[in-house]
Order: sequence, then structure tokens, then C-alpha cells
Amino acid sequence: MKSISPSKIVCVGRNYAKHAAELGGEVPDEPLIFFKPPSSIIGEADSIVMPAISKRVDFEGEIGVIIGKQGRNVAASDAWDHIEALVPVNDVTARDLQSIDDQWARAKGFDTFCAVGTPVAVGDVDRASLGVITRVNGEVLQEGDAADMVFDIPTIIEYITGIMTLEPGDLVATGTPDGVAPLKDGDVVEVEVVGVGSVRNPVIQG
Repeated sequence: MKSISPSKIVCVGRNYAKHAAELGGEVPDEPLIFFKPPSSIIGEADSIVMPAISKRVDFEGEIGVIIGKQGRNVAASDAWDHIEALVPVNDVTARDLQSIDDQWARAKGFDTFCAVGTPVAVGDVDRASLGVITRVNGEVLQEGDAADMVFDIPTIIEYITGIMTLEPGDLVATGTPDGVAPLKDGDVVEVEVVGVGSVRNPVIQG
């Protein structure tokens, strides 16, 4: 079951320096954004389906932001006023396809490639202790602190709304820390956002 219904999903790439390095990329001078289609969303316990066309499908645990108030040209200082909730997100990626495509729509856009947990209101979250942990079959493979983001959440919201209007319900995925790795048939992957909750999904071969 889909837990949210955004008009768009805006994602940030290479927003942790160590993750950029592990993929052989440079940290960008400004936020690197891309889209995932709303049709990629799945919820808790739904299966991530690895497409036959890809030989490497990776997990990417991220802190997700749910927009609560329409915003255009929002200053970073006002960004939290436009955010309704935070949510764990798994930005599943066909890494081999990403490496050969100039655009990431295919690698990021397959059905089931955006696992989203239950949103928690911003007022119920300790924003100072935000972090993301990814476990595969119970083993911690990613652990990142929001303080290590190259561009923090208010800066991301300012940047995106300088380009496009963010509508209530839109989802912003704020980037993944280092430690990404391939999934395989039968795995169970869990993304936890500290103080928010987690989303847990089995993995099957399509």
C-alpha cells in the first residue's frame, strides 16, 4: 500500500562526501537533483522487485521530507515552515544502468524503487539528532548523520523551490551516506531514520 501520494519526488544525489567518493564522483558545487516517478512508491513490507534488465540493484537509505505547505522561492530560514513530516526512504537504484545512462530516470524509476515508511510530524522529531541507518538481513551497512550532509535540508528546500513549486504532499529525498551495496533475491532491507521510524522490505527477482 502506498503511504503517500506526492505529485513529484525530488531527490538529491551525492549529498554525503563519502558516498560521492565511493561512486567515484565529486561533491557538486550545488545540489544535484533528479526525479523518481510516484509510480515507484511502495510501503512497509511491500516487495522491491529487481528488474531482469539490471545486474546490480543497490539500496540507498535516505531521510525523506514531506512538504506541508506550497512553496516557491522559499528562503532556507523559512524552509522548516514548509515541511510537514519526515519519513524513511529507500532510493533503490539500478547501479549498472545508472553508470551507462546520461540521465538517471531509468536507473531510479522502476516500479517498487522508492520504499517509503510512515511519515512523522516534524514537531515530534528531534531534528538535531537526525540520522539514517540501513540494514540488510539485520546487518548495518549504512550509518550516516544528517550533520554530514553537504547541503542541509533547509538549503535543499531553498534550492529546489528556486526552480519549481513544491506542493503539499511532495517528497524530497535528501541523499544517501556511504555504504551502498547490491541487493539479492531473498534479502530483507530496512531503512531507519533515527527518531522517525523505519521501512522494511523483502527483495525479489523480477
